[in-house]
Amino acid sequence: MSDFNDLIIFIQKEINKSLKRLPIPDKPSYLYDPIRYSLKGGGKRLRPILVHLMGRAFNIDPDELMKIALSIELLHNFTLVHDDIMDKDTMRHGQKTIHTKWDTSSAILAGDGIYTIAQIILNTLSGIDNAVSSYFNKTTLEICEGQALDKKFENEPIITEKAYLNMIEKKTGALLSAAAALPVIYNGESQSFINYCDSFGRYLGNGFQIQDDLLEITSDEKTMGKSLESDIYKCKKTIMVIKAHNRYPQKWDKLISNSSKNNIKNNIHSFFDETGIIKETKSSAEFYFNSSREAIKKLKIHNKNELLQFVDLIEKRTY
Repeated sequence: MSDFNDLIIFIQKEINKSLKRLPIPDKPSYLYDPIRYSLKGGGKRLRPILVHLMGRAFNIDPDELMKIALSIELLHNFTLVHDDIMDKDTMRHGQKTIHTKWDTSSAILAGDGIYTIAQIILNTLSGIDNAVSSYFNKTTLEICEGQALDKKFENEPIITEKAYLNMIEKKTGALLSAAAALPVIYNGESQSFINYCDSFGRYLGNGFQIQDDLLEITSDEKTMGKSLESDIYKCKKTIMVIKAHNRYPQKWDKLISNSSKNNIKNNIHSFFDETGIIKETKSSAEFYFNSSREAIKKLKIHNKNELLQFVDLIEKRTY
């Protein structure tokens, strides 16, 4: 495992170096200063790391893989910048969000610029065909659909768990499926193989998001590196909130209305723990992580260990 950890650290450093080397102009500073600020945040780079791990299984040129990896990371950053505006979050990756440090207009424009840079980099792939660009663009639209559902759910009293799982598959799973599938699409693999990679990423994404919902209740803002209060006060429809509201509507509404700013998170945590919702949610995340492992095992590649260890890495994360 130590060799694998060394590999992950190496890939992460190379991604960060490549992000710093991006030829981002100085002017107009109104556009480019927020973009540079966004890219220096201390993200985990899990999605571009997955691009490299999948590409290593096919001996794809690392320089070409880096182009795909950077495009994926920039797409991820684009979504975060706009999500932070919509969710009124003040912290991201341990630093102020762009709309907090500058203003909303600056953040919208910076997000648009980041996405455009992602497209420019993707189009520098040697021998790129429509399949790569098409998948990338469809992924972007699917992520937007997921965010739209997430926002829509905020104003709906009853959300089913099935609807929630559909939403996170789009909002989170789609990007991880792209990280897994784009290298094999670029490599010219069969559609059935691409489908397995897509399924692997979606299972992993669902596990990741359910786990993220858990961590936002069981962890703290300093550890997570982002603001958590906005989600709690708006009662964003996480899997745990849905379970609590659907099963214990009166108790849940009373808990929310009677909790102050200082004790709401602890009260919610205690409620989820006492009702078994935390244990049940952990089991749900475990199911999706195990499903992602099964999808990897179906891939006809010699070196599956790195991808399996990557799932372990995500499942064991604490932030």
